[in-house]
This record gives sequence, C-alpha cells and structure tokens, in this order.
Amino acid sequence: MLRPEALRDVVLIVDDVPENLSILHTLLDESGYTVLVATDGTSALDRVRRLPPDLILLDAIMPGLDGFETCQRLKSNIDTRNIPVMFMTGLSETEHILRGFQAGGVDYITKPIRPAEVMARIASHLRHSQRVAQSHEVMDAVGQAIAAVDQNGEVLWLTPLAQSWLRAALDLDGHLPAPVRRWLSDTRERGEVKPLDFPASDPPLIFSRLRRGMQGEELLLIQRKTSTTPEPAALMLAFKLTPREADVLHWAMLGKTNRDIAEILGMSPRTVNKHLEHVFEKLGVETRTAAARVALNC
Repeated sequence: MLRPEALRDVVLIVDDVPENLSILHTLLDESGYTVLVATDGTSALDRVRRLPPDLILLDAIMPGLDGFETCQRLKSNIDTRNIPVMFMTGLSETEHILRGFQAGGVDYITKPIRPAEVMARIASHLRHSQRVAQSHEVMDAVGQAIAAVDQNGEVLWLTPLAQSWLRAALDLDGHLPAPVRRWLSDTRERGEVKPLDFPASDPPLIFSRLRRGMQGEELLLIQRKTSTTPEPAALMLAFKLTPREADVLHWAMLGKTNRDIAEILGMSPRTVNKHLEHVFEKLGVETRTAAARVALNC
C-alpha cells in the first residue's frame, strides 16, 4: 500500500545515464517514494534549493560538476547539510569510497545496484534522519537557541532562534567565529564548562556547552546577553544581602562559575559557595537559575 502523497519521503536521484534514472525511478516510485531526478550536479543543486529532498542518491562520476563536489557544496550550506547523501558508482577502489565519505556521504553503493539492498539502505538512512530531525523539532518547539557543531567548530544545525542570532556571525564555511572556536577548544582540553561572553555579535551572546548529541556533535546553548543585570548595590537593597553576597549574586547572574567568581572577588570557591547558600536562603530558592530569575525582577 502506498503512503498518501503528502506523507511520502522525497528522494532525489542524480545520474547522467538515462537507463539508471529509469530503473531507480521505477523502483522508488513502486516503493511509495516521491521521486525527483537530475542529470548533473548543477541541476541537482538547483532542485535541492527549490524543494529539499529527504535523501539524495548521487552518482559520483558525472561530466561537469561531479558527485563529490556536488556533495561538498551541499554539506557547506547550513540549509542542506543535513540531507543524507548516498553515493552510487561503478568505482569500488578504497580511495574512491573514502573520498565519498570525506565529501559527506552517509553510504556508498557500487553499480550494478542490487535493488533489495538499495531499498533497505534507503529506509535505514531515512529512519535515522527522521529521528535526528524529530530531536531538532523538540528543541525548536521549546524556543531555545541551540547550535550543534563538530570538532572543528563547523555548525551542523541551528534552531530557528539560534539561526537568527548567529547567521551574520558565521564565516563563509559555516564555522563559528574564531573566538568561540578557541573557547570551545580550550574548554574541551581543560574539561571545563565555563560559559563564554561574546559581545562582538549582534545581539551580544553568551555560549554554554550542554552535552553530546545523537551523532557525537557538541550541543551549545546560546543566550542573549542583556544589560539589565542589577548592580550589587541594587541587589543589597532589594534582598537585604551583605556586600559580598550581592557581589557573588551579581557575577553568578552573569554566568560566572564559582571558580571565576572566586578569582574576581579574591576569595576561595568554597567561600563563594557559602555566600550562594545564604543568597538562596534569603531569596527563597534552591538553584542559581532560580536566584537569577528572582533577582532580575528586583
């Protein structure tokens, strides 16, 4: 039974040989997929821009823009880099297979194709892609600014809010700004989770490391830095804090860790923690986040 047209997964076939296009088109159409075709890399990129498919079957060797370069261009564009690409080719040497994966492909099928195997692989990659997309949709739905990056600081995907804040700050290759990449590398090496203030962006932002994603990517929480953080004097008056407690709360609201605050105020992290305990008690909260929320309303 075929799926309703609106629910069909869309597969783009890119091949310069009409016979190959015909065989694959028939195979996919009979299996319930919506099928798009392109006969070269340039027209494939144009089709993807107009209607992004759920998966691409891409011939590696074509005249003009070959499959490897086509895939690299897809992966360099933040709007298309998450589309899974399966290479098809008669070349089975290790160097060509490696080149396909290095270009960003998720699979490599040698010709002549075996229909049952191809369909099983397509279904597997689509299921995985859909699970990843669903996790992105959950983050989109809660309105958080989240970015996923690889080890080199290249952005793999962004939630809509993060995209609106970061698009102008990314370099031409889709990497995070150099200061953010350096911060990310430093925190990895030291095993720290210290947030980064990045005032050079518009709006000014704060980056925090969250965790690893489903594919090993690094997830970053991006928050808009506001200039409304109350000064220590205002915090003292509002919550009857001591001068030191007000200083500690002020810096905690700016995203500083206990170690950071200790260095700034010339005290031990243990003393900072003691001051925070007193602050939590006076504000009637149990966490730094809750304390910041109450203090912002003072």
